[in-house]
Amino acid sequence: MTRVLRIVAIALVLLAAATAACAYVVYRRADQEKLTMDDTARQSAEARAYGGSYVRLGLGVTHYELVGPTDAPMVVLVHGFSVPYYIWDPTFEALTLAGFRVLRYDLYGRGWSDRPDAQYNPDLFDQQLAQLLGALSIRIPVDIVGVSMGGPIVINFAVRHPERVRKIVLFDPPYGKGFTPPWPLRTRLLGGFVMDVQIAPTMAASQRNDFVRPERYPDYFAKYSTQMHYVGFRNAILSTIRDFLSQDNTTAFAQVGKSGKPVLLIWGRADRDVPFALSDEVRRAIPQAEFHAINDAAHVPFYEHPEIVNPVLIEFLKR
Repeated sequence: MTRVLRIVAIALVLLAAATAACAYVVYRRADQEKLTMDDTARQSAEARAYGGSYVRLGLGVTHYELVGPTDAPMVVLVHGFSVPYYIWDPTFEALTLAGFRVLRYDLYGRGWSDRPDAQYNPDLFDQQLAQLLGALSIRIPVDIVGVSMGGPIVINFAVRHPERVRKIVLFDPPYGKGFTPPWPLRTRLLGGFVMDVQIAPTMAASQRNDFVRPERYPDYFAKYSTQMHYVGFRNAILSTIRDFLSQDNTTAFAQVGKSGKPVLLIWGRADRDVPFALSDEVRRAIPQAEFHAINDAAHVPFYEHPEIVNPVLIEFLKR
């Protein structure tokens, strides 16, 4: 019997070793993170073509772009879950031409910003924005615009710093009690493995779901993959799922509703990421919100139909 148990034990060890080896091979094949996000990376031709400036904040370097007259009304653009600040290209240009001073930036973990080893929770994103405004000596109340996950970020900022916010604009914001990640993503080792080999490799292609007609925007998707080659991107995304998307944001939305601050809410009717039906709940939470539904648009209506959205946005901000 002892000999049989010994054989079984050896077989189990060999099986475990073979499984680990296979898992490692799968991981190495999927792993795109070969580069370090540092000053050298930001001097590359690719980074220079991207444009913008850099400032060191409490948790690392933040990539940003700030243009417009210093005495003009100030608008801050906050992107969403994983697409860096180029998502705002049509909006940034239109607001600049309309005479606003406009700031956009890459959230930590995305684009050309640093990827700190931290919890990507509401506190982290609030701290980044507050420190960025301070570092750039922006003291006046700002109009703050958020798309997708950027919506809860700007809502939280408006609740925590009401004196710093004049108006709020939301594009297709996720709203609710919080997303419960599947159990594999909640475990430390398995969660990282699932992110590395299953989720991350599909993220670039999945951005096509943000559009009704993605074939019209080939350059948009070509830009996305660059950030995925720098160490820390996957960890930032995984932590954001665990520590930000899991949070209940309904109270913060309701507080903005009670504040009476002017709010513009715009939603693409064909949104597959944050369903259009959720707009009803957001409007109940923020009854003063001016609402516009955009036909033939999905998750980024300002990108698909700037000719419709930009005039509405500019008129709201100029009031």
